[in-house]
Amino acid sequence: MALSLAFEFGPDRVTTAMIADRLRLTQPAIYKHFPNKEDIWHTATDELCHRIEDNICAAQEHTDPIDRLRALVMGQLQLLHDYPALPEIMVMRDPNAGTTELRSRVLTSVGGLRDAIHHATRDGQAKGLIRMDLDADDCTNLVIGVVQGLALRLLRFRDPDGLLSAGERLLGVQLMLLTEQGDFTCDRV
Repeated sequence: MALSLAFEFGPDRVTTAMIADRLRLTQPAIYKHFPNKEDIWHTATDELCHRIEDNICAAQEHTDPIDRLRALVMGQLQLLHDYPALPEIMVMRDPNAGTTELRSRVLTSVGGLRDAIHHATRDGQAKGLIRMDLDADDCTNLVIGVVQGLALRLLRFRDPDGLLSAGERLLGVQLMLLTEQGDFTCDRV
């Protein structure tokens, strides 16, 4: 519930009174389960981090690196769809909002996602599925860019409904570009 309210009003504005009201409970009833607001955010953090880690683990079942990349990206986009407050939490910079630990832990989990995408990219190059003339870090950044771009779009337009279909299309284009063989010249800066 805290994450739904965070998407609606902003993570820094969520109060236990708002949570109680949304759940049709009293504030003391909330405090029976969560001694303080930080415990609510700890539970939310646990849920988000577990989902990110579960997505990474589920994607590892794919032996084909391209399928693994798809699973990693689409799993993260599904998470953004289910918890659209996630991008806002990740860009929060107010240390007084009480969600600093939430942000830090989620960013660490997202770093694990980036590592998994990088590993799948390198694996794809080793198997000749992803172009060898491209830098693996650049490929990783381009694939992550699909998620980041859609996360920013979610922040701007506040509509998670088209996220998955747009993600499939954009990831398809990105993977086509990374797997096409052809001339590619670019001086690295």
